[in-house]
Amino acid sequence: MNDSAAPPGVEAPAETDAVDQLTAQWARERPDLDDLTAMALIGRINRASSLLLKRMKPVFTAHGLENAEFDVLATLRRAGAPHELTPSELVLSSMVTSGAVTNRLDRLERKGLVERRPDPGDRRAVRVRLTSPGLDLVDRTVMAHVANEERILAALPAADQRLLSDALRRLLVALGDTRLG
Repeated sequence: MNDSAAPPGVEAPAETDAVDQLTAQWARERPDLDDLTAMALIGRINRASSLLLKRMKPVFTAHGLENAEFDVLATLRRAGAPHELTPSELVLSSMVTSGAVTNRLDRLERKGLVERRPDPGDRRAVRVRLTSPGLDLVDRTVMAHVANEERILAALPAADQRLLSDALRRLLVALGDTRLG
């Protein structure tokens, strides 16, 4: 018995994955756990996240970046001209600690990809801005990144991609993830 055993009238999947093995082990060891659908789904989301990060890393590495550095550059790029935000705004967008953002900014500043400037409206604050080389790099990297994402998802037909995206959107909304920051 495993989670890939289909209910009556529903065709069983032709392929199995590691999560099918995991849920089969639970079903064998704890037959009292009647429905392992939630465990299987969350397991697949977690495993997919880990595998996706591994598949995206080479694109960032090829551009001299780490995933976290690309995240900062992309956040500044999406902010629109003049492509600048405060460190606090970057913390909200990336959902990491201010210390982690500071470390990322230090690395990106050493690489000449961002600059910190005094905030003209508040002398105690700074603003972080993409430099011209930073803007060029993030624009080149995002092109390669999107192409890589398309390659990664090529195993799923476009209709399945839309269905999965819609289902995950509903889950994220139910979890309260309705806006950046």
